[in-house]
Amino acid sequence: MENMAIQANRLGKRYKVLTGQFRHNTLRDQLAESVKSMCRWNGRRREEEKLVWALKDVSFEVRQGETLGFIGRNGAGKSTLLKLLSRITEPTTGNAKIYGRIASLLEVGVGFHPELTGRENIFLNGIILGMSKREIKRKFDEIVEFAETGIYIDTPVKRYSSGMHVRLAFAVAAHLEPEILVVDEVLAVGDVAFQKKCLGKMGEVAKEGRTVLFVSHNMIAVNSLCSRTIWLNAGGIVQDGPTAEVVTNYLSASTKDTDLFEEIWDDVATAPGNEMVRLHRIRVRPQDDHPSAALTMQMPFQVEVEYWNLEPGAHLRVTLHLYTAERIIAFTTGSANSRPMQAGLIRSVCYFPGNLLNSGHHRIVLLAVKDASSVILRHESRVSLDILDLREREGGWFGREPGVVQPVLKWTTEFLDLN
Repeated sequence: MENMAIQANRLGKRYKVLTGQFRHNTLRDQLAESVKSMCRWNGRRREEEKLVWALKDVSFEVRQGETLGFIGRNGAGKSTLLKLLSRITEPTTGNAKIYGRIASLLEVGVGFHPELTGRENIFLNGIILGMSKREIKRKFDEIVEFAETGIYIDTPVKRYSSGMHVRLAFAVAAHLEPEILVVDEVLAVGDVAFQKKCLGKMGEVAKEGRTVLFVSHNMIAVNSLCSRTIWLNAGGIVQDGPTAEVVTNYLSASTKDTDLFEEIWDDVATAPGNEMVRLHRIRVRPQDDHPSAALTMQMPFQVEVEYWNLEPGAHLRVTLHLYTAERIIAFTTGSANSRPMQAGLIRSVCYFPGNLLNSGHHRIVLLAVKDASSVILRHESRVSLDILDLREREGGWFGREPGVVQPVLKWTTEFLDLN
């Protein structure tokens, strides 16, 4: 079909899992199995065969030149799907039509012959992709330079470290100009500098009009590299659409189970506090009733504190201390109340602008202060803030930037004539 790179039609992969099997690696294992056999009815092994669908009824199409991301939890079926598309394994149901040469980087060492040298494996992979010897030679120096294999290029790859395997495998896959490049999370094996270089190269490949399929848990990279993303869960497609929308929905669903956005105490007698003040609620939520539960770096949000003032006429204020995951205090901020308060339930809200905090996990420590000087309550809240970085970036770095905060500041640049 014109302009089509991949057509997947109701793909499914089922595996047989045997339970109740016993290993016999050592004499102790064999003796233990002999004892267990005597205790079984008629000495028969109790083995159960269980059928597990790693992938079921998955259909989608990919156009030439499209960069498609795949996200989901471990075990969602992402790697299985890429193996089916790469012809590493056969589907149980359905089929996939591939239009063009496909190069895959799914597992360390896959596609390499361990007895051949790095040089020989480069030529072998090129020939498999249908390239001529002249074409491979033209790309050879570029591949070696990118892979940083240097003097080891004529060493059998069975002696390579996992990092060297990945560097060479990615260099081969990216530089031998396949129409379709498939990359799994195997890049995580490399060091940070090499990951940066690989992600930059993938961006170049995509700009050249080749098709890229990319599986990653790095949402920054997925959001920056992929125009479209498929979210997989339990072997099926949850959502297929624009990357920013899919990633936001995926992270919102993920954080609902792991993050705590609210603490509440309904009984004033047992709530944290003392005879002067007691807490009722601490809540974090996006401003303007944003539908997403996930907090991004760009999204303004608010921290709401409700408390009972038990001392009529008291001068109270609320102070928030925000800590990073490393227990570094990011900053403090406090309400500016100077009037005496009547007894009863009071609500104070702190508004956080977008483009302020860096990405990462944060915790809140709340202080109630009387007369601007006396701390009468200190509470380490269970409410957590996971600030997500979903910015689209240019270049090759998609990791976390250093620093406690990441404000967006105004810059100007001008030419100064020194003559």
